[in-house]
Amino acid sequence: MKAPVRDSRKGTTRMEQYEPDHPTRRSLLRAGTGGALALGGLGTLSACGIPAAKKSEAVTSEDHSAKEKAVNFSNWTEYMDVDDSEKHHPTLDAFRKRTGITVKYTEDINDNNDFFGKIKPQLAAGQDTGRDLICVTDWLAARLIRFGWVQKLDPSNLPHAYANLSDQFRSPDWDPGRAYSYPWTGISTVIAYNKKALDGVEVKSVSDLLDKPELKGRVGFLSEMRDSVGMTLLDMGKDPTKFTDDDFDAAIARLQKGVDKGQIRRFTGNDYTSDLTKGDLAACLAWAGDVVQLQADSPDVDFIIPDSGYLTSTDNLLVPNKARHKTNAERLIDYYYEPEPAAELAAYINYVCPVDGVKPYLAKIDKDAADNPLIIPDKEMAAKSHAFRSLGSKEESAYEDKFSKVTGA
Repeated sequence: MKAPVRDSRKGTTRMEQYEPDHPTRRSLLRAGTGGALALGGLGTLSACGIPAAKKSEAVTSEDHSAKEKAVNFSNWTEYMDVDDSEKHHPTLDAFRKRTGITVKYTEDINDNNDFFGKIKPQLAAGQDTGRDLICVTDWLAARLIRFGWVQKLDPSNLPHAYANLSDQFRSPDWDPGRAYSYPWTGISTVIAYNKKALDGVEVKSVSDLLDKPELKGRVGFLSEMRDSVGMTLLDMGKDPTKFTDDDFDAAIARLQKGVDKGQIRRFTGNDYTSDLTKGDLAACLAWAGDVVQLQADSPDVDFIIPDSGYLTSTDNLLVPNKARHKTNAERLIDYYYEPEPAAELAAYINYVCPVDGVKPYLAKIDKDAADNPLIIPDKEMAAKSHAFRSLGSKEESAYEDKFSKVTGA
């Protein structure tokens, strides 16, 4: 019997009915970075009495891992496997039994911006945050690395991570060679559609979303700048890792035209899921983890990967400065790059697994998940993956401002 797969929307299994209107972890995670700049930009650090962040020298702190068999791990809600009682995390329990290391697992990240606000006073002051391991989205991971607020990882403690990390995640421009971070999951941006609402209209590209008159008023784009602009750049033949200001402005102009002529119904967070399942949106940009979950209850929902490619971002594990248990944290990172626990995690959360070799192990738990390219990308899909290049603070602020004018935010 196939094991039920956890639905991250509200902690149900696929066998249960979920409510598309309910906000998911993804809607919280994808808080716009305009808010991040307001909350966490360099200027605000000085304004609140904390010196403006600068790239620091390597931080050394005493590692108590040998004497204190503990790890304090902060993560997002519904981002870890649980048992039927919803009181235990099987993979964490197995890690403790094997290593003797107890993980204090806390689901205290609901928004990148808010979490940065929690930890920045201690990090800026060179103090322990009380956390040994955190999980944040790539743009915030890039900022923490740029500020010098996370520790360089010891490769000798990460043999499985180094060997099994999928090629597409190995060298982001903000952490070449993964010296400071390893991905927890990948997040793919694709085109989703409702077959019944399309009524025979073919959608294969972002150009189709923006230009086909049959779809006027029934198209959705995402309120996350990197996703909507990145997918538009790809459709224009531009590389999201190398684009110029002129390229960005051209993509903004295309989106603005879609707004002006009424082609785009609206820019959404995760709430596109409700419109898509009801057919109010015929097609939209979507996050792959949501599509996997929607398909369980909505047979009309499907997806395509444009020939031009798709955007991939990541949630990432990092060890903050002054963490008491760095080695133990590295051992936990490495544990989740072993195929068996990686498969258990992937079966539960339904996002892209960054671990090579996991497919046969996942197939034993859920064959459909193992065969789903939104969870285990095949070579063809992986080859179409592109990341949005990292941005400096001023550049990010300028881009977000231009995008907010298009979305009306």
